[in-house]
Amino acid sequence: MQLTFTAPLWQWKARQDDAWWFVTVPPDESDALADLPLPPRGFGSIRVRVTVGGTTWSTSVFPSSEENGYVLPMKQAVRRAEGLEPDAPVHVTLEPRDV
Repeated sequence: MQLTFTAPLWQWKARQDDAWWFVTVPPDESDALADLPLPPRGFGSIRVRVTVGGTTWSTSVFPSSEENGYVLPMKQAVRRAEGLEPDAPVHVTLEPRDV
């Protein structure tokens, strides 16, 4: 299964000095992920392989009740390599790894 979508980059501040960046997986794609017959993992996470621009890496998406779906963490190295800016659209290709 391969999911492709575009969504904005946004910041979540857990603490004053600690910021995390995410892209929210849209509702249809989040529903497809939620329907996968996967073994349970911590926090309901799903291991994925992600491509943004010319950068591919492995990470996990996490369910978020605030975002009504899954969120994809965007590490600093990817944001820098791809020139990603806050609130700008990010084109994502995501593949679950345990299917």
